[in-house]
Amino acid sequence: MSIKVLLLLIAFFTTVNLSAQKLEKFFIDADVFFKKWVVEGNINYSKLKSHYDEIENLHIQISNANLSDATDEEKKAFYINTYNILVIQQITKHYPIKSALDKSGFFDKFNHKIAGEMMSLDRLEKKNLILKYKDPRVHFALGCAAISCPKLANYAYTPQSIEHQLTNNTRTSLNDSNIIYTDKAQRKLTISKIFDWYHSDFGNTNKGVLNFINQYRDKKIPENYLLEFKEYNWKLNLTSN
Repeated sequence: MSIKVLLLLIAFFTTVNLSAQKLEKFFIDADVFFKKWVVEGNINYSKLKSHYDEIENLHIQISNANLSDATDEEKKAFYINTYNILVIQQITKHYPIKSALDKSGFFDKFNHKIAGEMMSLDRLEKKNLILKYKDPRVHFALGCAAISCPKLANYAYTPQSIEHQLTNNTRTSLNDSNIIYTDKAQRKLTISKIFDWYHSDFGNTNKGVLNFINQYRDKKIPENYLLEFKEYNWKLNLTSN
Protein backbone atom coordinates (compact mmCIF):
# COMPACT_ATOMS: atom_id res chain seq x y z
CA MET A 1 0.00 0.00 0.00
CA SER A 2 1.40 3.40 -0.98
CA ILE A 3 1.91 6.16 1.59
CA LYS A 4 -0.60 8.33 -0.30
CA VAL A 5 -3.34 5.69 -0.07
CA LEU A 6 -2.53 5.09 3.60
CA LEU A 7 -2.80 8.80 4.38
CA LEU A 8 -6.14 9.00 2.56
CA LEU A 9 -7.47 6.05 4.59
CA ILE A 10 -6.28 7.62 7.84
CA ALA A 11 -7.95 10.92 6.90
CA PHE A 12 -11.19 9.12 6.01
CA PHE A 13 -11.43 7.13 9.24
CA THR A 14 -10.44 10.18 11.28
CA THR A 15 -13.31 12.14 9.71
CA VAL A 16 -15.76 9.30 10.37
CA ASN A 17 -14.60 9.07 13.99
CA LEU A 18 -14.91 12.83 14.54
CA SER A 19 -18.43 12.82 13.03
CA ALA A 20 -19.47 10.01 15.38
CA GLN A 21 -17.99 11.86 18.36
CA LYS A 22 -19.86 15.04 17.46
CA LEU A 23 -23.16 13.17 17.12
CA GLU A 24 -22.57 11.48 20.47
CA LYS A 25 -21.93 14.89 22.04
CA PHE A 26 -25.18 16.18 20.53
CA PHE A 27 -27.19 13.32 22.07
CA ILE A 28 -25.56 13.89 25.46
CA ASP A 29 -26.10 17.66 25.38
CA ALA A 30 -29.70 17.25 24.16
CA ASP A 31 -30.43 14.81 26.98
CA VAL A 32 -29.08 17.26 29.57
CA PHE A 33 -31.21 20.03 28.04
CA PHE A 34 -34.48 18.06 28.00
CA LYS A 35 -33.95 16.76 31.53
CA LYS A 36 -33.38 20.30 32.77
CA TRP A 37 -36.17 22.14 30.96
CA VAL A 38 -39.04 19.72 30.27
CA VAL A 39 -41.41 19.31 33.20
CA GLU A 40 -44.29 16.87 32.57
CA GLY A 41 -44.19 17.72 28.89
CA ASN A 42 -44.17 21.48 29.47
CA ILE A 43 -41.54 24.24 29.40
CA ASN A 44 -41.02 27.57 31.12
CA TYR A 45 -40.20 29.56 27.97
CA SER A 46 -39.83 32.80 29.89
CA LYS A 47 -37.11 31.33 32.10
CA LEU A 48 -35.47 29.54 29.18
CA LYS A 49 -35.21 32.84 27.31
CA SER A 50 -32.83 34.01 30.03
CA HIS A 51 -30.68 30.94 29.33
CA TYR A 52 -30.94 31.13 25.55
CA ASP A 53 -27.27 30.18 25.08
CA GLU A 54 -28.13 26.62 26.19
CA ILE A 55 -30.50 26.04 23.30
CA GLU A 56 -28.39 28.07 20.88
CA ASN A 57 -25.53 25.66 21.56
CA LEU A 58 -27.75 22.79 20.40
CA HIS A 59 -28.93 24.85 17.43
CA ILE A 60 -25.30 25.26 16.29
CA GLN A 61 -24.64 21.52 16.68
CA ILE A 62 -27.75 20.77 14.60
CA SER A 63 -26.61 23.13 11.85
CA ASN A 64 -23.11 21.65 11.65
CA ALA A 65 -23.94 17.98 12.16
CA ASN A 66 -22.45 15.52 9.67
CA LEU A 67 -24.79 12.61 8.91
CA SER A 68 -22.92 11.24 5.91
CA ASP A 69 -21.81 8.12 7.79
CA ALA A 70 -24.63 7.99 10.35
CA THR A 71 -26.70 4.83 10.79
CA ASP A 72 -30.49 4.86 10.34
CA GLU A 73 -30.89 4.75 14.12
CA GLU A 74 -28.57 7.74 14.55
CA LYS A 75 -30.41 9.72 11.87
CA LYS A 76 -33.84 8.86 13.26
CA ALA A 77 -32.85 9.89 16.79
CA PHE A 78 -31.07 12.99 15.51
CA TYR A 79 -34.05 14.19 13.48
CA ILE A 80 -36.59 13.62 16.28
CA ASN A 81 -34.44 15.51 18.79
CA THR A 82 -33.76 18.20 16.20
CA TYR A 83 -37.46 18.75 15.53
CA ASN A 84 -38.23 19.13 19.22
CA ILE A 85 -35.26 21.40 19.88
CA LEU A 86 -35.99 23.69 16.93
CA VAL A 87 -39.64 24.06 17.97
CA ILE A 88 -38.52 25.02 21.47
CA GLN A 89 -35.84 27.32 20.12
CA GLN A 90 -38.27 29.19 17.87
CA ILE A 91 -40.93 29.53 20.58
CA THR A 92 -38.30 30.83 23.02
CA LYS A 93 -36.88 33.22 20.45
CA HIS A 94 -40.30 34.80 19.78
CA TYR A 95 -41.66 34.54 23.32
CA PRO A 96 -43.98 35.93 24.61
CA ILE A 97 -46.40 34.41 22.12
CA LYS A 98 -49.51 32.38 22.94
CA SER A 99 -49.12 29.76 20.23
CA ALA A 100 -46.75 28.59 17.51
CA LEU A 101 -49.50 29.57 15.08
CA ASP A 102 -49.06 33.21 16.13
CA LYS A 103 -45.96 33.18 13.90
CA SER A 104 -47.11 32.75 10.32
CA GLY A 105 -45.15 29.98 8.60
CA PHE A 106 -43.77 28.59 11.88
CA PHE A 107 -43.94 25.01 10.61
CA ASP A 108 -43.91 25.29 6.83
CA LYS A 109 -42.19 28.55 5.83
CA PHE A 110 -39.28 29.13 8.24
CA ASN A 111 -36.19 27.27 7.06
CA HIS A 112 -33.55 25.90 9.42
CA LYS A 113 -30.06 24.63 8.70
CA ILE A 114 -30.12 20.97 9.65
CA ALA A 115 -26.95 18.94 9.06
CA GLY A 116 -25.95 21.44 6.40
CA GLU A 117 -29.33 21.37 4.61
CA MET A 118 -32.01 24.06 4.71
CA MET A 119 -35.51 22.81 5.48
CA SER A 120 -38.73 23.67 7.30
CA LEU A 121 -40.04 21.80 10.31
CA ASP A 122 -42.83 20.44 8.13
CA ARG A 123 -40.35 19.01 5.64
CA LEU A 124 -38.21 17.59 8.43
CA GLU A 125 -41.23 15.85 9.92
CA LYS A 126 -42.74 14.50 6.72
CA LYS A 127 -39.78 13.78 4.44
CA ASN A 128 -36.99 12.92 6.86
CA LEU A 129 -39.10 11.06 9.44
CA ILE A 130 -42.64 10.04 8.42
CA LEU A 131 -42.02 9.10 4.77
CA LYS A 132 -38.55 7.68 5.35
CA TYR A 133 -39.25 5.45 8.33
CA LYS A 134 -43.00 4.86 7.97
CA ASP A 135 -43.16 4.52 11.74
CA PRO A 136 -46.41 5.91 13.25
CA ARG A 137 -44.81 5.98 16.71
CA VAL A 138 -42.82 9.01 15.58
CA HIS A 139 -46.01 11.10 15.78
CA PHE A 140 -45.96 10.69 19.55
CA ALA A 141 -42.31 11.70 19.88
CA LEU A 142 -42.61 15.08 18.15
CA GLY A 143 -43.61 18.10 20.19
CA CYS A 144 -45.34 21.09 18.57
CA ALA A 145 -45.31 23.24 21.74
CA ALA A 146 -49.09 22.91 22.14
CA ILE A 147 -51.34 21.64 24.92
CA SER A 148 -52.89 19.06 22.59
CA CYS A 149 -49.53 17.65 21.50
CA PRO A 150 -48.32 14.38 22.96
CA LYS A 151 -46.26 15.22 26.03
CA LEU A 152 -42.68 16.10 25.24
CA ALA A 153 -40.23 13.59 26.70
CA ASN A 154 -37.77 14.86 29.29
CA TYR A 155 -34.92 12.95 27.66
CA ALA A 156 -33.19 12.80 24.30
CA TYR A 157 -33.86 9.97 21.87
CA THR A 158 -30.66 7.98 21.34
CA PRO A 159 -29.61 5.47 18.66
CA GLN A 160 -29.11 2.75 21.27
CA SER A 161 -32.53 3.14 22.91
CA ILE A 162 -34.78 4.64 20.26
CA GLU A 163 -36.94 1.56 19.66
CA HIS A 164 -37.72 1.19 23.35
CA GLN A 165 -38.17 4.96 23.75
CA LEU A 166 -40.62 5.24 20.85
CA THR A 167 -42.70 2.31 22.08
CA ASN A 168 -42.71 3.57 25.66
CA ASN A 169 -43.65 7.12 24.66
CA THR A 170 -46.41 5.92 22.33
CA ARG A 171 -47.83 3.76 25.12
CA THR A 172 -47.73 6.73 27.52
CA SER A 173 -49.46 8.97 24.96
CA LEU A 174 -52.22 6.52 24.07
CA ASN A 175 -53.07 6.02 27.74
CA ASP A 176 -53.27 9.79 28.26
CA SER A 177 -56.84 11.14 28.35
CA ASN A 178 -55.56 14.29 26.62
CA ILE A 179 -54.87 12.14 23.54
CA ILE A 180 -57.47 9.36 23.90
CA TYR A 181 -60.68 9.97 25.85
CA THR A 182 -63.21 7.19 26.33
CA ASP A 183 -66.86 7.75 27.19
CA LYS A 184 -68.18 4.37 28.30
CA ALA A 185 -71.74 5.62 28.81
CA GLN A 186 -71.94 6.91 25.22
CA ARG A 187 -69.63 4.16 23.89
CA LYS A 188 -67.63 6.90 22.23
CA LEU A 189 -63.93 7.44 21.65
CA THR A 190 -62.60 11.01 21.27
CA ILE A 191 -59.07 10.99 19.89
CA SER A 192 -56.35 13.45 18.90
CA LYS A 193 -56.54 15.19 15.51
CA ILE A 194 -53.18 13.57 14.79
CA PHE A 195 -55.14 10.47 13.78
CA ASP A 196 -57.17 12.58 11.36
CA TRP A 197 -54.30 14.58 9.85
CA TYR A 198 -52.18 11.45 9.34
CA HIS A 199 -54.99 8.96 8.79
CA SER A 200 -53.02 6.99 6.18
CA ASP A 201 -50.19 6.35 8.64
CA PHE A 202 -52.60 4.39 10.83
CA GLY A 203 -54.12 2.12 8.19
CA ASN A 204 -56.34 4.73 6.47
CA THR A 205 -59.48 3.38 8.16
CA ASN A 206 -61.10 3.87 11.55
CA LYS A 207 -60.54 0.18 12.21
CA GLY A 208 -56.84 0.63 11.44
CA VAL A 209 -56.68 3.58 13.82
CA LEU A 210 -58.38 1.58 16.58
CA ASN A 211 -56.10 -1.41 16.00
CA PHE A 212 -53.06 0.83 16.34
CA ILE A 213 -54.38 2.43 19.52
CA ASN A 214 -55.19 -0.93 21.10
CA GLN A 215 -51.62 -2.13 20.57
CA TYR A 216 -50.55 0.34 23.26
CA ARG A 217 -53.62 0.72 25.48
CA ASP A 218 -53.71 -0.78 28.95
CA LYS A 219 -57.49 -1.06 28.59
CA LYS A 220 -58.50 -2.03 25.05
CA ILE A 221 -61.21 -0.07 23.23
CA PRO A 222 -64.17 -2.13 21.93
CA GLU A 223 -64.53 -2.15 18.14
CA ASN A 224 -68.11 -0.84 18.26
CA TYR A 225 -67.17 2.47 19.87
CA LEU A 226 -68.02 5.60 17.88
CA LEU A 227 -64.85 7.44 16.89
CA GLU A 228 -64.56 11.22 16.70
CA PHE A 229 -61.67 13.68 16.61
CA LYS A 230 -60.89 16.19 19.32
CA GLU A 231 -60.30 19.83 18.38
CA TYR A 232 -56.65 20.77 18.73
CA ASN A 233 -55.66 23.21 21.46
CA TRP A 234 -52.69 25.18 20.12
CA LYS A 235 -52.02 27.15 23.32
CA LEU A 236 -48.43 26.81 24.50
CA ASN A 237 -47.34 23.93 26.71
CA LEU A 238 -46.31 26.24 29.53
CA THR A 239 -45.08 25.47 33.01
CA SER A 240 -44.17 27.96 35.68
CA ASN A 241 -41.55 25.68 37.25
